[in-house]
Amino acid sequence: MAQVNTLADGFRFTEGPRWHQDRLWFSDMHDHKVWAVDIDGNKELMAEVPNEPSGLGWLPDGRLLVVSMIDRKLLRQDPEGLVVAADLSALTDHRCNDMVVDAQGRAYVGNFGFDLHADEKPKATCLILAETDGSVRVVAEDVMFPNGTVITPDGKTLILGESFGARLTAFTIGDDGSLSDRRVWAQMDGAAPDGICLDEEGAIWVASPVGNCVLRLAEGSEVLDRIDLDRGAFACMLGGPDRRRLFICTAKTSHPDKTHERTARIDFVDVKVPGAGLP
Repeated sequence: MAQVNTLADGFRFTEGPRWHQDRLWFSDMHDHKVWAVDIDGNKELMAEVPNEPSGLGWLPDGRLLVVSMIDRKLLRQDPEGLVVAADLSALTDHRCNDMVVDAQGRAYVGNFGFDLHADEKPKATCLILAETDGSVRVVAEDVMFPNGTVITPDGKTLILGESFGARLTAFTIGDDGSLSDRRVWAQMDGAAPDGICLDEEGAIWVASPVGNCVLRLAEGSEVLDRIDLDRGAFACMLGGPDRRRLFICTAKTSHPDKTHERTARIDFVDVKVPGAGLP
């Protein structure tokens, strides 16, 4: 059994973990805050997002990008504070969520596609690309709750978790950021993939909130490793000095009306294979 430790706790709902400048950054979604925590558990408030933060990333010049969920905007942290970098609301009627930012600063942003918290029936939606000039366009359609996303080290492949499709889906990235050659990277019947991260051997760690675990998958769906938890796992990120520390966002619930007990944590497990690619 892997030794699971806790780095930080007392949050409402942790999401979008990213290793950046020797700290783990993440969103406490229902508390409207973005935090950074170092390897010793010392945390710093980095931003407050009234409409709920989710996915995080950085432009090549180092400025933070953060998804504002409810109003469906991509925000940028300038010296004067958060400003709107792109408005996604014309392309989706439902909450935006996770994203990955590529080496050029282009942001691939997912969205719910339906009202999850009202128990609506899941339906297909789109993946949106926000360019650095603020323009937005749909780059993939017919995806079921596009969620965790990674880009391979060569910048040529994007792999997306479809939470309500129970699969990881891969695309080839064009020079202009467009996506093509859609294929199933891994099928996860009976599981709902949430946040994901990539390692140097090309395997993907997948957080499974319904399975209370994190799975390491090979392309083709083989399960290479499994870490069981005492609660839901909603996102994961390989970081630490050698990128061999797997940080996991865990919580007893994701529902905004039920997170006031602040059960969400940042847990971690040390693993053998270091992280690779983006984020």
